[in-house]
Amino acid sequence: MRQDVRSQEVVCPVPTHPPHGFSMVEPPLVEIPADRADKPEEACGVFAVLAPGQPVANLTYFGLYALQHRGQESAGMAVFDGPRVRLHKDMGLVSQVFDQEVLERMTGVLAIGHNRYSTTGSSKVCNAQPVVLMTRLGPLALAHNGNLVNAAELRLALDHLSSEFTSTTDSELIAFALQQAVDGGLDWAAAIRQAVGRCRGAFSLVIGTPEGLFAVRDGHGIRPLVFGRLGELEEGQWVASSESCGLDIIGAKYVDQVHPGELIHFRSGGLEPIRQIWCEEPAKLCVFEMIYFARPDSRFFDESLYSYRVRIGEALARQKPVQADIVIGVPDSGIPAAIGYSQFSGIPFADGLIKNRYVGRTFIQPTQAMREVGIRVKLNPLPDVLSGKRVVVIDDSIVRGTTSRKLVQALRDAGATEVHMRISSPPVTHPCFYGIDTDTQDHLIAARLNLDEIEAHLGVDSLAYLSKEGMLESAHAPSSHFCTACFDGQYPIDMDEEVRGSKLMLEPAGLASVIPAPVS
Repeated sequence: MRQDVRSQEVVCPVPTHPPHGFSMVEPPLVEIPADRADKPEEACGVFAVLAPGQPVANLTYFGLYALQHRGQESAGMAVFDGPRVRLHKDMGLVSQVFDQEVLERMTGVLAIGHNRYSTTGSSKVCNAQPVVLMTRLGPLALAHNGNLVNAAELRLALDHLSSEFTSTTDSELIAFALQQAVDGGLDWAAAIRQAVGRCRGAFSLVIGTPEGLFAVRDGHGIRPLVFGRLGELEEGQWVASSESCGLDIIGAKYVDQVHPGELIHFRSGGLEPIRQIWCEEPAKLCVFEMIYFARPDSRFFDESLYSYRVRIGEALARQKPVQADIVIGVPDSGIPAAIGYSQFSGIPFADGLIKNRYVGRTFIQPTQAMREVGIRVKLNPLPDVLSGKRVVVIDDSIVRGTTSRKLVQALRDAGATEVHMRISSPPVTHPCFYGIDTDTQDHLIAARLNLDEIEAHLGVDSLAYLSKEGMLESAHAPSSHFCTACFDGQYPIDMDEEVRGSKLMLEPAGLASVIPAPVS
């Protein structure tokens, strides 16, 4: 049975026969704030540790802590200890979901962890991950970052199992497809290949099994996934993470990325992982991972993202110069680009905005009246820095235009005489279907308004975006290796018209692939 008590751990039924020791916490539903941020919002972070003799739950806790920026709605962990799997998941931040008492109960050799921001499936605990199921070969635990575009089709194909579904997520569908393949007689590797072969969309997966840890990535590699090693090779201790910052926090040595279309089997005991390509497609890493999502200390293409973000700031200054007294960045993601803009332009960089770094998903939201009088929960301007100054403010993106407008007004209230906004990415004109929550197209300000109209709406003295070419040429990778669909509508994975139509509100009927020229 389920029990709506946050602090009490209860034994819960799971689809088919749960492994002995399966348990979880079921707290009350947490409402999502209505006043959403003016940013793309990520789907998830995944993390896994295979390390006999190590406190795998504690290591996974810290890994999820490092990946907290990828999802703040829920967190969960499944730990394998012989034939037992202990699962604990809850709504909230990692530090709210887990305490030392919980972690001490979760002993074992393999842990699968997950941070969630919902895209497919609403925000409630039944949709939190990992997903744990029992198969003929023992339990599996699966954590997923990404989004399937054929979830409805896969759900229909698994309809005979519908009575066993406990969530509304595409991640659970992947787990059931894997369970079905195993129960059909395949071994783990073959079953994973068959299951993910039924999936279209973005998926970076970590999968725990009695035979070790598996990591797999979709053919385009839209969402990142890397792996590293704890200790020496002969110790056979492996870590997989959405980003390299998850390895760094626990002292794991980075080895490689899980390549697009690759399946890797990690085993304990000093054995090298078994690597195989299950699918070959053109690489299409989400470029927003580079611009905004991933932490600046995470490594992509043999360098930190901080270095890339400084370069796009330099490119922005080269393309879109302006006369001003100071350059400021919108914390935190706009800071590196602001430094690059300052370095190239010669305009001094200053801290004009202070961020409350302890703001996450909160249980107490400002009332509408409080919003109207300008409550500033996340950012506060510094009048003694801004007063009397012509200000260039650098941000990484504008999605809806809501908080950007409030920010401009706050800068003027603090005494800025001119506000020039520069964006270190092109205009976001199209929604994402691969794991980023960017709303429908009619909510995207650059899809509805031209540059002059956006400028007037925000109340800035000038507005300019980085070109797509400048964004791509600043990366240490071929331009063709990135998905840029949110900027140009060129989606790398085919979708049914019904799926396209669910978000492409402004596209002509039947012509969803015909893309209007973006604002420059």
